[in-house]
Order: sequence, then C-alpha cells, then structure tokens
Amino acid sequence: MKVSKFGGSSLADAARIKKVCDVVLSDPGRRIIVVSAPGKREKTDAKITDLLIAAAQARLSGQNGKSEMEKVIARFAEIVNGLGIPEELPALRAGLNGLLELDRSHPTRFMDAIKAAGEDTTAKIVAAYLSRNGHAAQYVNPGAAGMRLTDEYGNAHLLEESYEALAHLSELSGLVIFPGFFGATKNGEVVTFPRGGSDITGAILAAAVNADVYENFTDVDYVYSVNPGIVPNPVPILEITYREMRELSGSGFAVYQEEALLPVYKRGIPVNIRNANNPVCKGTRIVQRRGERQGPLVTGIANEGDFCCLYVGKYLMNNEIGFGRRVLQILEESGISYVHTPTGIDEMSVVFKQTHLDDESKAAITKRLYDELGADTVTFKHNLAMITVTGERMSNTVGTAARATRAFSRAGINIEMISQGCSEVSMAFAVQGPETKNAVQALYEEFFKGSS
Repeated sequence: MKVSKFGGSSLADAARIKKVCDVVLSDPGRRIIVVSAPGKREKTDAKITDLLIAAAQARLSGQNGKSEMEKVIARFAEIVNGLGIPEELPALRAGLNGLLELDRSHPTRFMDAIKAAGEDTTAKIVAAYLSRNGHAAQYVNPGAAGMRLTDEYGNAHLLEESYEALAHLSELSGLVIFPGFFGATKNGEVVTFPRGGSDITGAILAAAVNADVYENFTDVDYVYSVNPGIVPNPVPILEITYREMRELSGSGFAVYQEEALLPVYKRGIPVNIRNANNPVCKGTRIVQRRGERQGPLVTGIANEGDFCCLYVGKYLMNNEIGFGRRVLQILEESGISYVHTPTGIDEMSVVFKQTHLDDESKAAITKRLYDELGADTVTFKHNLAMITVTGERMSNTVGTAARATRAFSRAGINIEMISQGCSEVSMAFAVQGPETKNAVQALYEEFFKGSS
C-alpha cells in the first residue's frame, strides 16, 4: 500500500488535477492520497493559501474580507467547472464565505481555520471528481480521522496518540482523499503545521498505516545533487539515505520539508520523490540504508547564505570547564540558535543566522563575553555562506577533505571555517557570500565531474 502526496503545483488547475487523478488510478497500490492547496498556475500567479491569508488578514483588520475571499472562490470555480462538476460550487462557496464569520477573538486560531480551507476544499473537489467518474473515493477530514495536534497555531506538532487513531484509514474501501497541512486540537479546533506541512501530513499517514512506500509527487523528476540554478543539468540523485537528506535539507536544500522525514524515518518507510508531470520517471528514493548499492562518494552539495560567525579567543580556554557552555548560554539568552561550533585550544567559533543578530544584541553579547567570561578577543564575521558536502561513503574514504580544499584552492576561494562531525557524513565550509556560486561549482567539478 502506498500513501501518495501531491503538491500545490500539481493541483493548480483542472487540467493538472485530471493528470493527478490519472496518476493515482494508474497504480492500485495508491490508496491514501494527500493533497495540497492549488499553487501557482504560472510565475506571476498567487497560491490559494496566500489568497486565503489575505482574506483572513482583511477580516482581522476590521474589513469583511469578502472581496479577498471571492478571489479564492473564483479559482475554485474555475477548477470545478473545468472538471465538469459545477454542482459542487454552491456548497464550496457557502463553506468558504462562512469561514469569514468565525470567532476572531483568537487571531492565530482564526487564521489557521482560514488557511486550512485550501487543502480541505481541494480534497473535497478531488474526491467528487473521482466519484463522478465512477471511482470509489471518499473525502476524509483530518480532525474526524484522529489527526490530533498541539494547539500551537501555525506551528503545530503531532500528538503521538494520533498514530493509533489514524491506522484505521488502511481499512477504508476505495481511495481516501485526505487534505494535508492541518489537523485538530483536542478541543476540535483547526490547527496547521508550518508552511509546507502537507509533506508532514503524508509522512504521518504513511507511518500510521505502515505503508510500503510514501510517494511525494512534486514538479521535478529527481532531487538533484546540487542547486540547478548554480550548476546547469546537475547529476540526479537516484537514492539517498535519510541521514544524507536530513543533512542536506538542514543546509539549504529547498526540496523537502525537514520535519516530514521524522515519521517515516522512525518506521523505516522509504520515500519516493516523483514528478506528477512525468510519472514514468522513477524519481529519487530516500531509504534507511543503501544495502548493496554504495552510491557515489558525495551524494549532494548544499548551500545557504546569510550566516555570521562569532569568534571568541581566550588564553588557556581549554583549561576552563564549562567555557563553551557559557558562550552558548549567552547566545541562547539573546534568542540565538547555532548551527556549527568549531573550536581550537584557545578559541571558539559559533556560526548562526545573522538575521538573529541586530546591533543591540551584538553589543550586549560582546560585553557579556568580555565581562563574564574574560575573553581576550571577540569578533564577528558577517555575510558568510555555508557550503555543505554530504555522503555516507565519505566516512570510509581517506582524502575527501583534501579534495574539497584543493578544489577551493584552485578556484582561488578562501575558506573562513571548516566543520566536520565525528560521523564524517558531511563537512561544512564557510566562505564569503559573494563566493558561493564559485565555491559550489568548484566542489561539483571535483566530486561529480572528476572521479568519485
């Protein structure tokens, strides 16, 4: 049995929804279908979720929100008419307009109820279209099915009890059409995951029903080894481990919602990322381990900008128990989370997103490091980019770091910082932001165009 999730770009209009339904029906193993809200039809278009947010904001600001909601209704009207099910529109219109009259005393709760309507309405439309064409399909509401979430509106997390409640979905006959992105609190209030949360919904359902595979349909054939905007036509990744994908996702790979791997990772369920517009392509598989297929030395290269590096120097720092903890505590109390902490005998660096740092907090952190820790030197380096090289085979291969640094040297790129964990599955390099493109291209030439 497969759980298959389709993204907003695959459901943006009637023609694409028909194509999605053809994909669903082409494999009887696809039993539980998770849908997102319709995305952009073309680059200048608006996503349904953004239109819904605009309607909610208008209502919260004291307006009636009807003109904003009418844009949402017009998009869905176009879809149902294109699918040949115009009789669905009156109920959909009434439901969407009715949301504007919900209690607004709790703004974030009101916002979640509006935002969730994109996925919810799409699921109802897809189920109606399949049924109209003679296929057994039913819409299932997440709250009614037992998708219980915390009451952190806009950033909810799953309650573990949900898995047992959702397991019954595998026993339902026909196709189950399930809206992504939201669930319900214990009090029955609609609450959403963060944006991109339909990926999380699909993974939760796959884990709950112990699916054989979780298919995540998007608009690309594969996950690629590097950003195609930096390296044209990069090598596709055919198979990647959970650990590799987590490292890359957390380092700038804008392919997969980071939290969405956790439910399937825990159950050991493989994920298959595929293209709804090219369903014959087998796509990229995310697996627990490769087995006999070792794969390349380097699986992928990720890049992300806008980092800052705090450098703290103090003579005999290594003799002070708890020095590093106190540095991180000062950052924590300033609301800053870190991503890397390379150290030396008398020095410590902490890398974090510079958007978390303003002039006031920078001055306060500097003062505390001098006054409370007796630091000799405190400096900040801004506008850094982190380039991360990831691959399971790196941990068993001598000379990988040497190859990377030689690639940087040949390209004339200065490395500001190197960080590698004991697992050696990934290594991160900090470079000046303007050097990002050259740095990624240099590493790609070394590991993907050279021998691996």
